[in-house]
Amino acid sequence: MVEIIWHGHACFELRGKEVTVVFDPFAGIGLPEPKAEADIVLCSHSHKDHNNAQPVLKKGGTILEGFVGEREVQGIQVRGVATFHDATGGSQRGRNSIYNIQLDNVAFCHLGDLGHDLTREQVRGIGEVDVLFMPIGGGPTIGLVEAPSVVESLKPKIIVPMHYNIGVDGMAEFFTKLNRVEDYLRDKKNLERVRSRSFTVTKDSLPKAQKIVALTFTT
Repeated sequence: MVEIIWHGHACFELRGKEVTVVFDPFAGIGLPEPKAEADIVLCSHSHKDHNNAQPVLKKGGTILEGFVGEREVQGIQVRGVATFHDATGGSQRGRNSIYNIQLDNVAFCHLGDLGHDLTREQVRGIGEVDVLFMPIGGGPTIGLVEAPSVVESLKPKIIVPMHYNIGVDGMAEFFTKLNRVEDYLRDKKNLERVRSRSFTVTKDSLPKAQKIVALTFTT
């Protein structure tokens, strides 16, 4: 069983049986700094709202930032696929790495700050996806227009929206301009609203029909 904990923004903590992984820990966005004891921290790119690794890394842990390729880290298979933070080949915001990891027989894919639709080559590179952490806020990332195409390309079993305006007081003004999750969820079927910021998943519990899991951010 893997427990998935959302720390807000694009930061997720995955607690497996033996290994804990954290994606894209942040700083300076107006939310409490995430804290964890991660064996592996995966940062999609070098912006401070995605690479604040030290507060979530345990002693002896491993940090990968902007990683591209395949590597086994503490028994976990990590695949990094090169993409861009914008729709102009990185000319505005640079590069972005998408990560796909196998943790306790479940394939978790974190899109980071993906800013464009995926090419066939990128889809092949990412591979099979069970749980997809997908930005839907728009602005510097994909939004409501691009999200359906990305979902169709990757065909995840569970979609977890991220990187949107969560409506919390104190957030940096930039983030209040992003889409809200309700903008994405409107008219969606197979939707599960979780009244907390965590849920669990196993290989056997993955749904047969694609499902959206919308978490609720709490401080």
